[in-house]
Amino acid sequence: MKPVVRSLLETDLYKFTMWQAFLHMHPNAIGEYEFKCRNTPAYPLAELKDEVERELDHLCEMMFTEDEVDYLRSLRFIKSDFADFLTLFRFQRKFIHVDTDGPHLRIRATGPIVHVMGFEIFVLYIVNELHFRRFDQQAAIAEARVRLQRKIDELRAFEQEPTRLNPFEFFDFGVRRRFSGEWHEEVVATLGRELPQFFRGTSNVYLAKKLRMVPIGTMAHEYMQAFQSFDVRLRDFQKKALEDWVQEYRGDLGTALTDVVGMDAFLRDFDLYFAKLFDGLRHDSGDPVEWGEKAIVHYAKLRIDARTKRLVFSDALTVPKALSLYRHFADRVMTGFGIGTQLTNDTGNEALNIVMKLTRCNGQAVAKLSDSPGKGFSTDETFIAYLRQVFDQHI
Repeated sequence: MKPVVRSLLETDLYKFTMWQAFLHMHPNAIGEYEFKCRNTPAYPLAELKDEVERELDHLCEMMFTEDEVDYLRSLRFIKSDFADFLTLFRFQRKFIHVDTDGPHLRIRATGPIVHVMGFEIFVLYIVNELHFRRFDQQAAIAEARVRLQRKIDELRAFEQEPTRLNPFEFFDFGVRRRFSGEWHEEVVATLGRELPQFFRGTSNVYLAKKLRMVPIGTMAHEYMQAFQSFDVRLRDFQKKALEDWVQEYRGDLGTALTDVVGMDAFLRDFDLYFAKLFDGLRHDSGDPVEWGEKAIVHYAKLRIDARTKRLVFSDALTVPKALSLYRHFADRVMTGFGIGTQLTNDTGNEALNIVMKLTRCNGQAVAKLSDSPGKGFSTDETFIAYLRQVFDQHI
């Protein structure tokens, strides 16, 4: 059977953007990443251990092709030295280990962040695709096509609604929990063909290149979390992370992630300086309407016209939820919607809720508190309690 991973380019764009920032500013950081499944799968994931091991062996034999590196060089925010680094890069098998614990699959990657951070997305879609190979493929794809057509029909019907100040735009964020690579490609190609007025790109860099679409992404939680272990006061880690991002990208990739220690704590650090430098904010936990209203109020307090900023929503979105949020905000702020699992794994079978998160950096615990109970992630309860105290976060 064909390997799951087709190309080292087939990962989320923000892996490359964070990777470049770490390589330039924190190349010696050591990270530990842990895999976790948050729900109960139809089949025990432990049964996949041997297959996952083989897929990781294959992954660690791969290298970026010259054509792939040239594509990355063509993105104006990718710097030449980072592209040169990628021409030499190869995942090291010694940095990632697979084990089982009863029915559970345990995967841990430990090593220099610039060598192990890239494992995350590949591990997630390897596990996901291997899991769903145990289902009836034809029946699943047939149902998925029906559901995709319903989404297209709903968006075409929405097009008849009155025009609002800002357009509706959405993107594919579904690489990590997709049903399969072939289905992912069909979804993105279909949306690009059928809904060009709404569909603006994909986080999957491989598909963006292949289908000539815009690659989408900026930063993820691991980027912000790592700064909890760097040489800065814990209470200042968000400001330092944002400052380093500004210095690395000088105006590009200006969407900041807000929920590493909660929106309220983020906004206390997101002062006039950062509010002017960043184009907008990304929501990934908590009530999206409440979050968006807080953002608009914050911009108003800073005397910034929210209509010049963008709010990107990416937390467990469906098309109806995205449209509802758009109707609520579109006349007051620019919006964008990153839809993941509900585009690439809506087959009628329950999707896996799997993550692979940074848990330690430089030997110290790091954590995500989140604005949604259950979405936080850490292996050190003492550090979580301390982080909550420092940032007055009581969720």
